[in-house]
Amino acid sequence: MPDPRPVHAGAHTLGPHVVGSRVVVRRVVPGETGPSGGPAMTDVVGVCLRWSALECVVQPDDGPAVTIPLALVVSGKPVPPRPSVRQRVPPLAIHRHVAGLWPGVVTEQVGEWVLRAGPLVDGRYPRRGSSALAMGDPGVPLPDALDRVLRFSELHGRPPLAVVELGSRREDELADLHWVPIDLAPVHTQLASVAAVRRRLDPPPADATLVEDDARVEVRLGDTARGRAAVDGDWLGVHGVVVDPGHRRRGLARTVVSTLLEWGAERGASTAWLHVESDNAAAVGLWEGIGFRTHHDHRYVAPGVTV
Repeated sequence: MPDPRPVHAGAHTLGPHVVGSRVVVRRVVPGETGPSGGPAMTDVVGVCLRWSALECVVQPDDGPAVTIPLALVVSGKPVPPRPSVRQRVPPLAIHRHVAGLWPGVVTEQVGEWVLRAGPLVDGRYPRRGSSALAMGDPGVPLPDALDRVLRFSELHGRPPLAVVELGSRREDELADLHWVPIDLAPVHTQLASVAAVRRRLDPPPADATLVEDDARVEVRLGDTARGRAAVDGDWLGVHGVVVDPGHRRRGLARTVVSTLLEWGAERGASTAWLHVESDNAAAVGLWEGIGFRTHHDHRYVAPGVTV
């Protein structure tokens, strides 16, 4: 059993260098007895506000700051920053913004599921705009919900397709009913702060062309690069960023994204989101390099056969 007695402050990895960082500090609670009969101990998790020769001050995620005498510190270490509020939202809340990316997306609710039939875009039906969002409670038995997906897909002339969170119980339940992954790598759903990404990018150029349609925009840099975005509340969905192969590695994608994010920020967007296929190393590198982080992975499944 670990020795419950307080240790000298130099015996752990805390110190003045952790001021401003998130830490966990285990401390003795004076006058109280723990389950083993020794001193009671408790953990404080939060941002270290101050460190002196005698004490440290930690601001927990909730509640007032806690002053901890160093003589009572048992152990401690820095820990990763707490995820942002938006990183803690459920996948369903993010995917609900998909339908707003294109005009004319027909939707139907089945409980919390959303069935979607989107328009042709660049000669094809985008998967995310023409698939069933199979997250949350459909409000009916699962076979009945899938029958609704099949009928909706047939009615709108789309191949039946559903999107599920990778590794979720719902993915397993659909597999038991013979809905199998299509021939496509899992997809990252990524989020970023609009303000934080804009700080990493150069200001938008004056010669970018913006074509707006209500809450959507397309940015064009001549015939060399383009991208699209849509605002839904304070969420900005970024998609369709394409650079002509002969003009790649010149920062044009970053320029397009900078212009899209400025447009979104002017309309009150604070969080940007996007989908990127996990096996597209160049695209993943671009997005992560400017501050996007993966919230979760999802995949597309279809009944019995790949599409």
